[in-house]
Amino acid sequence: MPPPLLFDLSSIDLQAEPVFDREAICKVNPQRFEMQHLDGILWIDKDKRLLLGYKDVTDSEFWIRGHIPGRPLMPGVIMVEAAAQLSSFFMKQVYELRGFVGFAGINSAKFRSVVEPGQRLYLLGHITKFKRRRDTAHVTTSVQGVVDGAIVFETAISGMKV
Repeated sequence: MPPPLLFDLSSIDLQAEPVFDREAICKVNPQRFEMQHLDGILWIDKDKRLLLGYKDVTDSEFWIRGHIPGRPLMPGVIMVEAAAQLSSFFMKQVYELRGFVGFAGINSAKFRSVVEPGQRLYLLGHITKFKRRRDTAHVTTSVQGVVDGAIVFETAISGMKV
């Protein structure tokens, strides 16, 4: 049985224009081309350290041809990368952390279903730990990936300013 969602999606307009679009994300996150896996941010609650982003999975993804021929499935590692980009965006945009926020670890990950081209992968994030020291910072984020109302993956990742 999957866990409950990190927050209730029913009060968020999932069809609304993003608060931050792909261009705005590019001003904060350095990933480009085939490594950019965050297309928009729909909602942020700074006080509760929650955010909702998404990745539109298209037929032109770089992994389509080889994963898996005849039935393309979004690789789990790319889902986790999207989660890391969501966390990095929050830290840099909301907490105004300057510099590069790098991936420090995958504390846990569980994959419950597949993500296929043509689907929107919603990324629900909750910053569970944030420590800032003079020249460094560490963050832990819980992220759930949701497609068509169902959790397809969940992870807890950590990052640090490098």
